[in-house]
Amino acid sequence: MPDDSDHLVRRLAGACDSGDHAALRALLHAEAVCVCDGGGAVLAALQPVRGPADVARLVIALLSERPGARLTVESVNGRTGLALRRDGTAVAVVAVGATAGRITHLWIVLNPAKLLHWHHRNGDSSS
Repeated sequence: MPDDSDHLVRRLAGACDSGDHAALRALLHAEAVCVCDGGGAVLAALQPVRGPADVARLVIALLSERPGARLTVESVNGRTGLALRRDGTAVAVVAVGATAGRITHLWIVLNPAKLLHWHHRNGDSSS
């Protein structure tokens, strides 16, 4: 699973776990973009969110402020990413794109219909 962005994703997980906006912003490229897929079933950004401040605010809201949920570092689409689970049920999966040592893209799947196969998987490692 390790790839060039492995360290960045682990730092992203740490920033999310602690709710540290400043640490998260520091990981993001100046032109960072976050795209969410809520499938109309859960609350999610309807349009891409752009810029480190807005992306950080959205990521913290989606991944940090979930009581009882656990964020783990896992293989997502063959690269290092994140999964957020509550009581064994996946509530979010995050794919990460990076360049030049910064996160450029985050794709956050929140759509319950697209997370079904993630419910029974175990995290490869915890954040």
